[in-house]
Amino acid sequence: MAVHTRDPISRAGVVSQLRTRPEVSLEDWEEGAKEAPEILILVADTVDDEVLRLLRHIRRSTTARTVLVVAEIDEQKLANAAECGIAGIVRRSDATPEHLVDAIGTVARGAGHLPPDLVGTLLGEVARLQSKVLSPRGLHFSGLSDREVNVLRLVAEGHDTPEIADRLAFSERTIKNVLHSVMTRLQLRNRSHAVAYALRQGLI
Repeated sequence: MAVHTRDPISRAGVVSQLRTRPEVSLEDWEEGAKEAPEILILVADTVDDEVLRLLRHIRRSTTARTVLVVAEIDEQKLANAAECGIAGIVRRSDATPEHLVDAIGTVARGAGHLPPDLVGTLLGEVARLQSKVLSPRGLHFSGLSDREVNVLRLVAEGHDTPEIADRLAFSERTIKNVLHSVMTRLQLRNRSHAVAYALRQGLI
């Protein structure tokens, strides 16, 4: 893992806390380096435009998973950071060596790490986006529209294309196009795979 910050004093502080921990192996990393660590600790005062730019660059050009250590963060900044692909957040006031190592381990295992109060904030933001932005447009976070969900539900019930077209008052061509669009967009192999995807998403 590596530590990156604009402030050399902050970097020295985090590095000194982690250097004695046998669970982590520290290496150097600078923006633009060809090789990236497995985990990148990014230390910042707040989630400003420069931090968001760097997070996007990390997500686009490396396979590193990023843990953001930040002094202050609100609902909008949390949403912005999540959009840029962060894997974890630790508040500076909570950044003890034990907490940092726990966050690093959690993220290294492929999970996410957030302060408990931010979990509720993020879930509320997701619910707001679904109800205010996506639902009015017939969309879901799953990437499926209401019409696509209805078609897949009928496929799962064993109906063939003419029956689905009749029940939903669409042409058979439209039903075939809907299914083809779902399978192409989500890289699904066939109708059964598309139904399985909708089931896993809890949509049918």
